[in-house]
Amino acid sequence: MNPQELKQVMSSGLLSFPITDFDAEGNFRKSTYIERLEWLAPYGATALFAAGGTGEFFSLTHDEYSQVIKTAVDTCAGKVPILAGAGGPTRSAIAFAQEAERLGAKGVLLLPHYLTEASQDGLVAHVEEVCKSVNIGVVVYNRAQCRLTPESLEQLADRCPNLIGFKDGIGDIELMVSIWRRMGDRFSYLGGLPTAEVYAAAYKALGVPVYSSAVFNFMPQLAMDFYHAVAKDDHATTNRLLDEFFLPYLAIRNRKAGYAVSIVKAGARLVGHDGGPVRAPLTDLTEEEHAMLDQLIKKQNVR
Repeated sequence: MNPQELKQVMSSGLLSFPITDFDAEGNFRKSTYIERLEWLAPYGATALFAAGGTGEFFSLTHDEYSQVIKTAVDTCAGKVPILAGAGGPTRSAIAFAQEAERLGAKGVLLLPHYLTEASQDGLVAHVEEVCKSVNIGVVVYNRAQCRLTPESLEQLADRCPNLIGFKDGIGDIELMVSIWRRMGDRFSYLGGLPTAEVYAAAYKALGVPVYSSAVFNFMPQLAMDFYHAVAKDDHATTNRLLDEFFLPYLAIRNRKAGYAVSIVKAGARLVGHDGGPVRAPLTDLTEEEHAMLDQLIKKQNVR
């Protein structure tokens, strides 16, 4: 799959980021990760992102990263394309991206670099170096320390033919409109705010109908139902699901920083697909919060 073919794949449908399975000691657990991917693949996500943010990329060693990506690529071969997370300092991001390409990933999601602030020139250089280190498609994640302007994206589009996607995790509508108006269909655009379903209709109105669903990890049918309702402008269904599930879900998620990942792992545990604990510096939900989430899931009577 060349970068332009990947761009076409990501121009429609629902995307998701599988959690990474750990055992009780926090070590990668390959067997249940395979089971998870085999369970999720048939539900119809357009692409899956292994070792992404929800997959706790930030806590994986290089060896673990290789195991996760290889397992995902091998398990999902012929079923659904796998993109791999890559990030950190530029040389580390390059090493991750090249390893993902070597292992057969169809593309890379370039996650924000860590800690340090950078100028637009520096951000452009960072993204460009990663793009030029591989031949597969790259999607850049605009979030946190990586906040690219329309002008910077235009430079990158000219210099990097394999930069085929832009994922927004900031939610600045003015910036998003400016990027869309300047770049048009040069990129595939992804909504990437957590929790994406709450923003889906607004982003669709902006010309960004594709988004990534964390809830797909533990309620894949509900996530697909919501996506199809948004696509059809079925406001009765989307409003009902927002009121009955997503807004109460956010009330639990917003109790602590980092719960955007923790609540997904809790949900997977509650529906019988336990992915183990989160790794520090994240923390798992409390027993009370688990009970709240369990009630919320059971009210939907759908997995």
